[in-house]
Amino acid sequence: MAEKTRYSDQELEEFKAIIDEKLVLARRDYEEMMNTLMNKNGNDVDDTSPTYKVLEEGSATQSKEELIQLAGRQQKFIQGLEAALIRIKNKTYGIDRITGKLIPKERLKAVPHATLSVESKQNRR
Repeated sequence: MAEKTRYSDQELEEFKAIIDEKLVLARRDYEEMMNTLMNKNGNDVDDTSPTYKVLEEGSATQSKEELIQLAGRQQKFIQGLEAALIRIKNKTYGIDRITGKLIPKERLKAVPHATLSVESKQNRR
């Protein structure tokens, strides 16, 4: 039997369902991060309080910077998932971009936006 060169349409639909589900959650999380950064959810008096507490401000700044980093990672994750959907549409999803072989299903279920097998990724270093 010849080695498979691509996943079947049915398998691609299964991956699409996984990616769609992850996209919904990722977009929701990103939206929550952005709302927190823009202080849309708060009814507090942080912005109007005349009292400045240096340690609390430093902590708040650090938290905000960490949240900005997380939001950036989340945005990159969303872009990766959206690119995976395009590969599904083009029927090139799940093909290792270095070797041209299929990425194992287990890896794609764990990391649905992967474009490299674990082996290719390790050999790249």
